[in-house]
Amino acid sequence: MKIKEKLIVEPGREARLRDRDPEATPGIKGKAAAEKALEKNMKRLEELQFLLYAESRRAVLIVFQAMDAGGKDGIIRHVMSALNPQGCSVTSFKVPTPEEAKHDFLWRIHKATPRLGEFAIFNRSHYEDVLVVRVHDLVSKSVWAKRYNHINAFEKLLAESQVAIFKFFLHISKDEQKERFQTRLEDPTRQWKLSEGDFSERDYWDDYLKAYEDALTRCSTPWAPWYVIPANKKWYRNLAVSEILVDALEDLRMKFPPPSLDVTKVRLK
Repeated sequence: MKIKEKLIVEPGREARLRDRDPEATPGIKGKAAAEKALEKNMKRLEELQFLLYAESRRAVLIVFQAMDAGGKDGIIRHVMSALNPQGCSVTSFKVPTPEEAKHDFLWRIHKATPRLGEFAIFNRSHYEDVLVVRVHDLVSKSVWAKRYNHINAFEKLLAESQVAIFKFFLHISKDEQKERFQTRLEDPTRQWKLSEGDFSERDYWDDYLKAYEDALTRCSTPWAPWYVIPANKKWYRNLAVSEILVDALEDLRMKFPPPSLDVTKVRLK
């Protein structure tokens, strides 16, 4: 069984995060094997991105969600560095600006989706509007409860417009989050990443877990499935995401387009 089959949230089935161990490493024997496989996958990602750009018939959207300190920045830095930045954008979705707040919640998201031939990476995403707004009662339930259907319809529109969508929830434990916060507290070069909200949000851990379970359950679809990545071990997190991406991109059966001229008749002087 491939890693993606072990980690996918099967469409139509409940995503029970409490049944998924953040320490698990399914499909991989150990760190050394993972690092060797990761190196191979990153090389293949580079090749597949070039093919995607050359073909220019489809695009790729990668979504990362996680609890604070879950590893979104780390995986973008370590795995996505295989991609040529000329054909890749990274968007971090923070608190909406005044302009964004005057539009529907998907307005700012749609603007950041990839063009054909390109990758787009979301560090947080439209899912914040069924997560933080729900946990902190920023909008009423009558508002956020409708957004699951809006999200599914939006993602189906993208998929039907030849955007391949990959959504990853980086699953860490509360104890692992505490250790990562402590490491940042002790490292002057990383203290800037901390805020008061990082610590106060820990009080809502169970509420966020429930909100994530509902989002993963209701929005893992055949056209945009969710994958729950055990992320306590960073080496496994990196390998799992790279493995799923390579496997899925190869399944697209992309091909280089034919040349625009008859190369057999070209004579260089």
